[in-house]
Amino acid sequence: MLNIQKTQFDTGDGKIIEIETGRLARQAHGSCVLKVGKTMILATVVSNYDAREGIDFLPLSVDYQEKFAAVGRIPGSFHRREAKLTDYEVLISRLVDRCLRPLFPEDYHGDTQVNLFLISSDENILPDTYVGLAASTALMLTDIPFLGPISEVRVGRINGQFVINPTKEELENSDIDMLVGGTAHDINMVEGEMDEVSEADFLEALKFGHDAIKRHCAEQIKFVEMLGGRKATREYNHETNNDELRKQVIADCSPELRKVAESGSAKSDRHEAFRAILDQYLTRFEGVEDADLKKSLVKKYFHEAEYHVMRDMILETGRRLDGRSSTQIRPINCEVDYLPAAHGSSVFTRGETQSLTSVTLGSKMDEQLLDAPMLYGYNRFMLHYNFPAFSTGEVRPNRGPGRREIGHGNLALRGIKKMVPNDVPYVLRIVSDILESNGSSSMATVCAGSMALMDAGIPIKKAVSGIAMGLISKEGSDKYAILSDILGDEDHLGDMDFKVVGTTEGITACQMDIKINGLKWDMVYQALQQAREGRLHILGEMSKAISAPRSEMKPHAPRVEVIEIEKEYIGAVIGPGGKVVQDIQAKSGAKVAIEERDGKGFVEIFSSNGEAMRIASGMVKAIVAVPEVGETYHGTVKNIMDFGAFVEFMPGKDGLLHISEITWERLGSMEGVLKEGDKLDVKLIEIDKKTGKFRLSRKALLPKPEGYVEPAPRERREGGGDRGPRREQRDDRGPRRDS
Repeated sequence: MLNIQKTQFDTGDGKIIEIETGRLARQAHGSCVLKVGKTMILATVVSNYDAREGIDFLPLSVDYQEKFAAVGRIPGSFHRREAKLTDYEVLISRLVDRCLRPLFPEDYHGDTQVNLFLISSDENILPDTYVGLAASTALMLTDIPFLGPISEVRVGRINGQFVINPTKEELENSDIDMLVGGTAHDINMVEGEMDEVSEADFLEALKFGHDAIKRHCAEQIKFVEMLGGRKATREYNHETNNDELRKQVIADCSPELRKVAESGSAKSDRHEAFRAILDQYLTRFEGVEDADLKKSLVKKYFHEAEYHVMRDMILETGRRLDGRSSTQIRPINCEVDYLPAAHGSSVFTRGETQSLTSVTLGSKMDEQLLDAPMLYGYNRFMLHYNFPAFSTGEVRPNRGPGRREIGHGNLALRGIKKMVPNDVPYVLRIVSDILESNGSSSMATVCAGSMALMDAGIPIKKAVSGIAMGLISKEGSDKYAILSDILGDEDHLGDMDFKVVGTTEGITACQMDIKINGLKWDMVYQALQQAREGRLHILGEMSKAISAPRSEMKPHAPRVEVIEIEKEYIGAVIGPGGKVVQDIQAKSGAKVAIEERDGKGFVEIFSSNGEAMRIASGMVKAIVAVPEVGETYHGTVKNIMDFGAFVEFMPGKDGLLHISEITWERLGSMEGVLKEGDKLDVKLIEIDKKTGKFRLSRKALLPKPEGYVEPAPRERREGGGDRGPRREQRDDRGPRRDS
């Protein structure tokens, strides 16, 4: 029998969240269904009781997937089924992972999988605002050692008012789109984009989001208590420890580690020195009992010693591993136009982190097709971040971008895109290849991407830069240090990774991950102010290489011309079966794309060749041009008739050149006068108001002969032929009458 249990609560703005367990996925260690409106999310959790041999970390995987049936669509892929996770689904998976991961005990190493499925959808409700709550509730229903609950909410600001979990429609009018995750006591994950907001407004948005998270956490606890309280935490023993050996390693190695840490050496030299200390220390355990076990424990405790040495040094001396102060930015070198064949390029080097970035300009046919249930359509702005193993001196197979690369690329894109005008006619692709890495490579991508866009001549509104901030704190003490422009080691061994992207005017994107409890708002505010100072410094260094978008694009860069036409001309430009547009492309060499928007037609012509652009543009304009009486056109004879010739004077438009309009001389017939294919100039002298037919004249463009006498008028026969003077018809029975 099913044992279905439900709860529901009002979020405070009229939205009702309903959570149910006991109906679906009952063999998972924990499962629930969260419902808001028509949106339903199924969350399941399973965790192995035993850890795999040799694992010294938590193998946590979070997978969010949207079912096409949830939106009433069949997948567009060849196999017509859900395939691997899209980038959009990976990004949502990362949001939940980053919020959950810090809340497991450090000694818990059982393989843990959280699955989140969108099984029903309300197109106006964004599911990524509720998946964190669903995942946390499922975990709270298990015996897994989870230090939750947590929740995630979206914060928007509409007309100056903060809003929790705005709908898709509401978000279109918001200048903040930020996801905030955490427990009832702390924030531990932030990600979002905004329209150059101030540091003070950013902090207020965080506080507003955290208030909603507290309510969500309280409701989870109430639900668990309604079910009889939390289950007893499972027993596990995933680590072998030796406290005596731990104390010995830390005591023996810390003095030597401190000397290296205080030397201010480069990353490679520092790591080599650390390795030498470890290798030398390991020789003490050659031939002893349980040597392999003790050596593995020594390595573990040695890294713990590194952790404490680095943190103590910074808090005690204010100096960092590379010798900088807490607010100092590493040396910066900027170059643009480095790649001669690219449409735009830059190299941004900050300390031992380097990004080589290119910009490619494309046409409408280069748009990215998005085929996900909740993200369907086309994308005109892409940013791809690549992190090859050699950038850190490692060997690793190249198997496409991982979740980290997708996440870092998305953050950089969100930081830059607000500064790209909506009317840029190009499809834009930015590619950042990280060639060296020692921290803040995603922020190097932001800086390099901004410069490469300016080098390509894209009129971005303002230059954008990014900086990664860190935190070192001491448990049980008020002592802490906020670090600007953190190194890789400071990220790994520190308490916070806070990336801030922005312009001289404000913040455009952010990403924050916090590994400790007890983060204070004063710390966040100081980090924001310090980040602003660092961001402005970096923008100043970037301006030495390029301070504004180039006024002209590179000679080899493609050009785009967009011609707006009336809706009824779209078919004429395309032609039957695409014949006309294909002919334009074949004759000009340019790419042509046509679409309808807001009741108008838009013809986009894309070419890196000026002559090709001129030809294609001229052909399109000729098709959609409106004939004007009195204008002269260069035409081609299409058909010869007894009464004249039909001349194509504009593409797809024929007019009658009557025999009487060919020359000033009276012609008795058309024999030998013109032939099909002849080119000649004609003047449009009349457009029939009823039929829309065109009358052309050649003689109107010729000088009138001297002494020319206008012949007597001739009446036209139906079909265009001439006949003699009108005859009167008489009836034998009476006087004359008109016919």
